[in-house]
Amino acid sequence: MRKLLLSGIIFTLTCTINQLEANGDMKSLSEKEEKLVEISMCTAQGKMPELRKALAEGLDAGLTVNEIKEVLVQLYAYCGFPRSLNALGNFMTLLNEREAKGIKDDAGELPGPLPEAKSLDFGTANQTKLCGAPVKGEIFDFAPAIDEYLKAHLFGDIFSRDNLDWRTRELATIAALAAMDGVESQLTSHIAIGKHNGVTEAQINWILEFVKRNSISAFPRGKENTAYAKYFIGRSYLAPLTRDRRLNVPVSNVTFEPGCRNNWHRHTGGQLLIAVGGIGFYQERGKESRKLVPGDVVEIPPDVDHWHGASPESWFSHLAIECNPETNKNTWLEPVSDADYSKATSGK
Repeated sequence: MRKLLLSGIIFTLTCTINQLEANGDMKSLSEKEEKLVEISMCTAQGKMPELRKALAEGLDAGLTVNEIKEVLVQLYAYCGFPRSLNALGNFMTLLNEREAKGIKDDAGELPGPLPEAKSLDFGTANQTKLCGAPVKGEIFDFAPAIDEYLKAHLFGDIFSRDNLDWRTRELATIAALAAMDGVESQLTSHIAIGKHNGVTEAQINWILEFVKRNSISAFPRGKENTAYAKYFIGRSYLAPLTRDRRLNVPVSNVTFEPGCRNNWHRHTGGQLLIAVGGIGFYQERGKESRKLVPGDVVEIPPDVDHWHGASPESWFSHLAIECNPETNKNTWLEPVSDADYSKATSGK
């Protein structure tokens, strides 16, 4: 359900891109903001190796130490203390290692003092200004304590810390919620709050697409598959997963952007595909296409012409296992035409 809703949100926002371009409102995120989005996504997902890389790249892009710490502290309110603490510990270790190497990272500004009033009062004012109207609802009548905690602590004690502006805090929040399961209602709410605080629809669309393509499966997406780009329509990404050649079982994760597919081709030794994320399609020459979802296995016989790729609306990722690698040879054939692709993917 989450993936369907997220896809729907992305589709709706994508439909506005051309109009935004026409109106001159197609403002992209800065490199620092893109790294902040990645840091927030990895924190929410608990992916520590990927987070470490994103943290280092964020510092190199110009994020300050205190900006990053502020984001990681704020995210405890959205993805919990355990992941926030793990992320902060990861960041602390990275900073110590960089300092030992002589790298001096910009500390940045600390937050100023909170207003001299009750957190509940200035937090309520913050929440109203953030959302554009007072926030009410049956759930807050049902559990008044959660309403007070949100107003006093989240929107008071946290959102009143002034070394990050509200727009930046919403970029981090949207990225974190987009990376989590079961929080569609909160994601939709924060998309609206983000727009009210200066985040454009195009920027939100970029965040959702970034999170989706980097969360399509538990396996790494890898780098863009430029070496084989001439055999694909659309962009694909390749992540080799096995290294020990003594095992003689080459396995790679291949990820396709929506609408991407490879040319007709065949393998003299056959191939195995295991779908691990998104929605894709597989077709052998002269046969009906087959829709693929995570968990599906495709056994491709030797010397059979076939193609595989993503659906028009969804990213797709599969493991590709090369059979009989010592003698297996690949022959690339003609591209899959738009008409054949449309016929293969429609109505399924």
